[in-house]
Amino acid sequence: MAWVYLLLAGLFEIGFTTMLKLSDNFSKLYPSIGFFVFSILSFWLLNKAIQTIPLGTAYAVWTGIGAVGTVLIGVFFFQESAGFWRVFFISILIMSLVGLKLVSISE
Repeated sequence: MAWVYLLLAGLFEIGFTTMLKLSDNFSKLYPSIGFFVFSILSFWLLNKAIQTIPLGTAYAVWTGIGAVGTVLIGVFFFQESAGFWRVFFISILIMSLVGLKLVSISE
């Protein structure tokens, strides 16, 4: 169940970074509220996950999910670059996350 919490925490991280962009420096009410709600949920779920998953692994996976997801949101919704090197390094990050999951031992 801890890995489910961690996955959800990462998805909420994608949500809070996206809301941060949409909030326009916290000048727009609903995206600003979304930022705070998603960030609280993300940290709460991360906290639940680290009760079982080693802290370093959980943090790396959480930030990795957030980074990959935020890059994808940027590419697909904010017309950010999807050049070869960017895709290459995001792919390496994804492989690293899968590797951490494969070698991680939960209690």
